[in-house]
Amino acid sequence: MNYFITAIHTDSGKTLASAIFCEALIADYWKPVQAGSPTDSETIRSLVTNSLTVIRPERYSLKTPASPHAAAKVENLSISIHDFALPKTARDLVIEGAGGCLVPLNESNFVIDLAGHFNCEVILVSNIYLGSINHTLLSFEALEKRKLPIAGVIFNGPENPDTENIILHQTGLQCLLRIRPEIDITRQTVTKYASELNGNWHRRR
Repeated sequence: MNYFITAIHTDSGKTLASAIFCEALIADYWKPVQAGSPTDSETIRSLVTNSLTVIRPERYSLKTPASPHAAAKVENLSISIHDFALPKTARDLVIEGAGGCLVPLNESNFVIDLAGHFNCEVILVSNIYLGSINHTLLSFEALEKRKLPIAGVIFNGPENPDTENIILHQTGLQCLLRIRPEIDITRQTVTKYASELNGNWHRRR
């Protein structure tokens, strides 16, 4: 199974969520487009403890920390959705998007269009802040418009039952995991949440 990790905006916790999924599923990891450094692949490599997860190389590794379409323009590149091919693996594959759902790849396609291109189940990361209800529901509508299957939502940040409950009620999504504020993000942190995820989630095979 291919899982696409997306979020309601940049710095929502996609890379931590991706590490947790790789650890829980013993899955491979792929970041199709990286813009800026340090790379998310390097972070995943530092956080996953199992010896089977393979970090697949990015299709585009751009130096400029910007949206893919803007970073590519700086480097005189043009990104096409047809440039991407899934890495071959016998394991589950965790694919991490760049930024939020509607970050542009080019003038026609958004990052979330890769999920449909690869026939992925989507995991939506919603971090908790003032305005996150609106951003989460708008992201959900963008996923629904594209008829993408959504495995569930991950909440990241201080627990807020009012925010979480209205999102779950309005979307009908399953809460797969709650990532609480952590002083340090370590391999032990990832292992802890991977165990919680496996206990919470009865996934499709």
